[in-house]
Amino acid sequence: MYNRAETSRIRKEFWIKFGQYMKPVPSASGFRVNWPNYKTNIRNIYFRMKAERDFASIGIEICHADTELQELYFDQFVQLKKLFLNSLNEEWEWKLLSPNEFGQPISKIEKILPQVNVMDEKDWPEIISFFKPRIIGLDDFWENVKPGFEGL
Repeated sequence: MYNRAETSRIRKEFWIKFGQYMKPVPSASGFRVNWPNYKTNIRNIYFRMKAERDFASIGIEICHADTELQELYFDQFVQLKKLFLNSLNEEWEWKLLSPNEFGQPISKIEKILPQVNVMDEKDWPEIISFFKPRIIGLDDFWENVKPGFEGL
C-alpha cells in the first residue's frame, strides 16, 4: 500500500488539482473564493469536503460544543430546507447530534459518493465532478441564508 508520506502527498495533490480546477469559478457574491477551504465565516459551522479511500463526501457540519446550541443551528437549517433543496436540487442526509470520528456529537447535512478512492487518480474526475456542483450550490444557499446565522 502507501506509506504515510505518500498518502499525504497524493491527497495534497488531489486538493491542489481541485483548487486549480475551481479557481476560475466565482462565488455567488461574485468574489474569488478558496473552494477547497471554503469559509462560512460563522463560528462552529463548516462546509467540509472529504476524499477518502472508499468514498467522497460534502456537507455542512455544525460543531458547537454546546449541544443545545448545536440543535438550535440544526433546527434553523431544517427551517431553510426548501431553500437548500432549491440550491442543491437533491436530497441530502440530515443527521442531528451524531458522533464524529473522535466520539464528539456533531450535526451534519451531507451527501456521500460511495466507491471512489482518492488514492486512485483515475477516480479524481468523478470526485471533482461530484464536489463542483455541490460546493457551488452550498455557496449559493449560504449567500442567501448566512445573515440569519450571524446573530446566533
